[in-house]
Amino acid sequence: MKVQLKNINEQVMVITGATSGIGLTTARMAAKKGAKLVLVARNEEALRQLTDEINASGGQAVYSVADVSDENAMRQAANKAMESFGSIDTWVNNAGASVYGRITDVPTEDLRRIFETNVWGVVNGSKIAVEHFRGRGGAIINIGSEVSDAPVPLQGMYSASKHAIKGFTDALRMELEADRLPVSVTLIKPTAIHTPFVENAKNYLPYEPQLPPPVFAPELVAEAILYSARHPTRDFFIGETAKAHSSMALNAPRLYDKMNESMIDSMQNSGEPAMPNRSDGLYQTNSKLHERGSRERFVFEDSLYQRAKMHPLVTSALAIGGGVAIAALIGSMRPKSDGKHMRNLGTQGMHMSDIREKMEVVGADGRHIGIIDRVESGEIKLTRKDSDDNMHHFISTDLVDSVSGNRVMLSQTADMARQNWRSDNDMQPGRRMRGNLPETGSGGQNRLSTSGQSDTM
Repeated sequence: MKVQLKNINEQVMVITGATSGIGLTTARMAAKKGAKLVLVARNEEALRQLTDEINASGGQAVYSVADVSDENAMRQAANKAMESFGSIDTWVNNAGASVYGRITDVPTEDLRRIFETNVWGVVNGSKIAVEHFRGRGGAIINIGSEVSDAPVPLQGMYSASKHAIKGFTDALRMELEADRLPVSVTLIKPTAIHTPFVENAKNYLPYEPQLPPPVFAPELVAEAILYSARHPTRDFFIGETAKAHSSMALNAPRLYDKMNESMIDSMQNSGEPAMPNRSDGLYQTNSKLHERGSRERFVFEDSLYQRAKMHPLVTSALAIGGGVAIAALIGSMRPKSDGKHMRNLGTQGMHMSDIREKMEVVGADGRHIGIIDRVESGEIKLTRKDSDDNMHHFISTDLVDSVSGNRVMLSQTADMARQNWRSDNDMQPGRRMRGNLPETGSGGQNRLSTSGQSDTM
């Protein structure tokens, strides 16, 4: 039986985890497009505020308080949808939880709790949705992750839960298709998204964790969810790095392992010591109606890969030009700024005093690059300590993604930064600097290669 999905403005949509991050962003975006919403979360006060906000702005929303691991509470949410709007057209299983820490350091009850929320929440929501869709059709959209394919250390059980969600989602899809039920089943796989994910995660590390760059906007995930609610879609990667990480883990698993092992305590380290008695959302609600994380980050607000996914003609054009993923990755390295969410020293006017001598400079992959000697003329001068050629090297401050504690993180990987940095002997007569790349005078050739290849890890 052919799956036919309604326009968004004709749909009744259930969204779990609706008071924070991706769920909150999706709820607001869907409301603006005219969907009738059933908002599900544990925080009743936040649900009430969000429902009032949407209804006051001309939308239609009701809420149901539920822990997604409680099947009876989820059934009550479905009943609320039927009582209020008479149908359900799309069910978004978004609620999730995580813990930072080595698996052997995390109590078993916390590891079980991750599965209760992430896996059983998806199972409960999906089974209830199928009951309603069996005769009339609809869309089930499950929020997985790039770690559904490419696990990361220090979030081992979260990675395991997303692997379980992928296995469950794929098996459910096959069963429904075999039974010829008109139900679309989509797995969304975001990369690092700038949401309160870190603040809501329980932490067993000696430092405050962070999402490794590059970080993408939650609006991209919401846009993909609404697209999948309208167009039957099997999988949807969010952010160029999600596809790249997944492909690497599949095609070069040992290389992927070794790369993550080498960065285990740097890739997700914010440089700040762990906060004592920090709140989290593992057992109790921690949502505060925040779409984005509290830390100021360099955020990619758009994705060429996503545009290609949603527009087949563009996809074909990019494939002819050398492949969607590669072309999209190159395009996404030219981020657009809204003047609010992107932190760039060269364009946002951050004070140079934020960068000081003896601070560590690391790449976007968390790998060590060098120690700062001083900052001068828009460049970071590194000490000779980490230099194989016993020279000072210079990196443009335009490449700084964030400054936290005693660490400066760049928007390029360590290897890319080393390929493009300037050395003591690079400044010759007739040469000038453009960003961090030397530029010749008239008729000259650049000394550094710009092959267009990028390391996304």
